[in-house]
Amino acid sequence: MGIESLFTPFTLRNLSLRNRFVMTPMSRYSCPGRLPNDELVAYYRRRAESQVGLVMTGAAGIDRPAANNSIVLADFRPECYPVWKRGVDAVHAAGGSIGIQLWHAGALFNHPPEYRPAPLESPSGLESRGKRVGEPMTEAAIDEVIAAFANAAAAARGLAFDLIEIHAAHGFLIDQFFWAETNLRTDQWGGTSVGERARFGAAVVGAVRAAVGPDMPVSVRISQWKEQDYDAKIARSPQELEAWLAPLIDAGADVFSCSQRRFWTPEFAGSGLNLAGWVKKVTGKPTVTVGSVGLDTEVMSFFREGAPARPASLDRLVERFERGEFDLVAVGRALIAEPAWVLHVRDGTYQNMQPFDRAKADIVY
Repeated sequence: MGIESLFTPFTLRNLSLRNRFVMTPMSRYSCPGRLPNDELVAYYRRRAESQVGLVMTGAAGIDRPAANNSIVLADFRPECYPVWKRGVDAVHAAGGSIGIQLWHAGALFNHPPEYRPAPLESPSGLESRGKRVGEPMTEAAIDEVIAAFANAAAAARGLAFDLIEIHAAHGFLIDQFFWAETNLRTDQWGGTSVGERARFGAAVVGAVRAAVGPDMPVSVRISQWKEQDYDAKIARSPQELEAWLAPLIDAGADVFSCSQRRFWTPEFAGSGLNLAGWVKKVTGKPTVTVGSVGLDTEVMSFFREGAPARPASLDRLVERFERGEFDLVAVGRALIAEPAWVLHVRDGTYQNMQPFDRAKADIVY
């Protein structure tokens, strides 16, 4: 079918999408006081009006003092709910669907580094190998964080969000429990195997599933790479990948958003499958591929080096999709540069669009 295959509908539990395009969660650092605002609502609305199937919010800190590592990222706490509701209604009015990504930063506080709203929370007090930034979480704190995720999910359902995504990637709190470098615990929340270290993530997923009921889709965002270490690996084989994700599935995960810096990179030696492809293969669950879709420069080197990211061919993406490697495609910077990117893809004009310029990266438009 070619590019038309990405414009087929997709259904999961009570979620029905008009096409396979997702606006990936992107932290825009544009919300003073950690409060969503009307500019953010308009930003989401414009992408929905331009036929994005599923609009994902940026990472939204749960109602926990140390959950949000920035003073200009929107939280998801009661004071924020009225504006989030306006965002949901705006996307729905434009014919789109919207999911919220619930997040806890854990020990990774780097935006800006001097911002410390409360003692940091992490499995072992480590940001990365040997870098201590605090004390290990107590059992009480772990229970409270799990409950805060559940409370946020229940509130999001009440605001009519269409999907809950749990941020368990990129070296933030849940990922810090997965990662052997940052989880040195010897209690029930630690362990020598990835399956054991997945128990905290599974507890969060299970609490969220119980809070939203059986009909609402629950997504989990995962990654091998971390902001602290681009070469990190949670799973070094398909067998470890399956052991990692099985507890999350048993707890109620429906779909995995599989973050890579480059979606076309094979995940394991001996196979061309990317991370989303391998996750789908070992779990049977739908997956979202993520990583520099539509651009010629991967995300972290782009921000590090600053060169404009130019439009790139979608041929490899379409080939992988048609082979059944993944079900949905998440697009990030290309949708920041051009709200109507999906329409340009449909009409065959996306390669004529302007590059994504770092100078505009912090502008919500």
